[in-house]
Amino acid sequence: MDYIDYYKILGVAKNATADEIKKAYRKLARQHHPDLNADNPEADKLFQQINEANEVLSDPEKRKKYDQYGNDWKHADQFENARKQQGAGSYGGRNPFENGSFSEAHHNYGTEEDGGFSDFFASMFGNRGSGRQTRFKGQDLRASLQVNLSEVYKTHQRVFMINGKNIRITLAAGIENGQEIKLSGYGAPGVNGGPNGDLYITFEVKNDTSFTRKGNDLYKNVPLDLYKAILGGEEVIDTLSGKVKLKINPETQNGTKVRIKGKGFPVYKMEDTFGDLYITYEIQIPTNLSEKERELFKELSKEK
Repeated sequence: MDYIDYYKILGVAKNATADEIKKAYRKLARQHHPDLNADNPEADKLFQQINEANEVLSDPEKRKKYDQYGNDWKHADQFENARKQQGAGSYGGRNPFENGSFSEAHHNYGTEEDGGFSDFFASMFGNRGSGRQTRFKGQDLRASLQVNLSEVYKTHQRVFMINGKNIRITLAAGIENGQEIKLSGYGAPGVNGGPNGDLYITFEVKNDTSFTRKGNDLYKNVPLDLYKAILGGEEVIDTLSGKVKLKINPETQNGTKVRIKGKGFPVYKMEDTFGDLYITYEIQIPTNLSEKERELFKELSKEK
């Protein structure tokens, strides 16, 4: 494919400012809009080129890649990854097309349809006198996976789809929100027989429980009726691993906090190791008192 000079299409210099590029694009877009040039069969093609040139040159990141790699700018990230893996190589770690020489050297290279990369990349990475093309790793991919807090209390397997493939992974108990894991070889395919890239999964842990999680510890407020708080007794509470019976001391105060050791959340990849559960009692004031209950409270108040 012949080299497409986006600067020439817009009629601006290579050091043109963003405002100059915007101004030139608007002028040309109005002048060559197909609706205003119905008698020109080339209008659609020219208008498309103008839009393409503006799309690239108005984006600082795309423009930087275009200035360095020309028509092959879309492959810039893959090229850089490959160049890093090649190290110094036969170019001593230097990009031979830096400092403007690239624009003079890429006029007659092929397209992606010629074999996945243009001949420019083949000249950089393949057939360096050995008769073999250099292999390099495919791009890494990223995905997110939403799970519930109750699900990651225990180690289990999950299946999810990426790039049309079902992937089965084992989720270790104790995964935290925002945690990232790496699956080697599940990224994009390598080039010229190189290894696949990797897949990075970020977990979004949604709390579907009545507990609050802080690290490996769990917190929960438990209502306690006034009579039990005053006289003492027992209270059965729910934990993520089952019910637990707690002893309530007489004259327990509102806001009293109790720690239940080992009843918190599992520690990631540390088998049979758990955080703690902290219970805070909330004393419930009785309502809808009977006349007899009111009288009893009045008698108690006189004892003060």
